[in-house]
Amino acid sequence: MNLNLNGKVALVTGSYRGTGAGIAETLGAEGAHVIVHGFTEDETEAVFEELTEKEIRVTRLEADFLALDNDEIESLLPPIDILINNYGTPKGSSWESAEFWKDEWEHNVLMAVKLCQVVIAGMSERGWGRILFMGTIGTENPGTHSPGYYGSKAALAPIVKSLARELKQTGITVNMLNPGMIATQEVKEMLKKKAERKGISADWSEIESWAATEFMPNLTGRLSTPQSIGDIAAFLVSDLAFQINGAIIPVDGGAKYA
Repeated sequence: MNLNLNGKVALVTGSYRGTGAGIAETLGAEGAHVIVHGFTEDETEAVFEELTEKEIRVTRLEADFLALDNDEIESLLPPIDILINNYGTPKGSSWESAEFWKDEWEHNVLMAVKLCQVVIAGMSERGWGRILFMGTIGTENPGTHSPGYYGSKAALAPIVKSLARELKQTGITVNMLNPGMIATQEVKEMLKKKAERKGISADWSEIESWAATEFMPNLTGRLSTPQSIGDIAAFLVSDLAFQINGAIIPVDGGAKYA
């Protein structure tokens, strides 16, 4: 399937590891020039080298966007065709203290908003653009840990819909994916430790089956991977998905029905 991403420039925030790296690789394999982003010096080096070896057109960018104003961010970027607001993480919020709540809001919401503000003018002038936010299915049934994280991720849904309406008929689409558990290297290591305590062998297929049927059950009995999320993201930012706009799309294997 030709997604017609040749010549498109894609910025994937937090793509120095995990899901972001998987999305960057898929976009690059489909012909896009990807900007791999990290926050600290040399953080993107490993992913940059890996993608370069695969003959993907890739540029490194290491910057804390929250510490920069919009003009400073714009000066660091070429014209952006595809913005993947992938970065987001819990920062340790709890119901015992207000500490970390502000950090979670800034990293999971405000950074993405700033980047949208930077890129939409250029996208509008060119008559084409794609903005994709990464949320989490955890907002459907959050636990008591990291409530600020889930609250900030939940705030993205109305932001996505509002921005899609703001950009109507400009050639820009705005959507959000809500993944369930993704088998990044970190998650796989965490699951392996939990499975060992349950007496489950170190074989990944066995661990995945347990995780997807008991630990965090879904209807497929499988977990997403950074690559499978990348495949869906690549489709959504392609011309083929031009009629998908303002959508909040669960990618969780039907977890809430399991």
